Amino acid sequence: MFGLGWPEVVIIAIVALVVFGPKKIPELGNALGKTLRGFKEELNSDHDEGNAEKEQQ
Repeated sequence: MFGLGWPEVVIIAIVALVVFGPKKIPELGNALGKTLRGFKEELNSDHDEGNAEKEQQ
């Protein structure tokens, strides 16, 4: 995972917890999940549209 080991991931999680607080972390995760899901859907829809255009030619 990006060349990070478990000790580094734990340190990053602790810093995020201190900076954002325990109440804000789930909200940030939810927003990030929605953003990634939308990005993935757009990539798939663009790929599907490209295939449809090739088939029509």
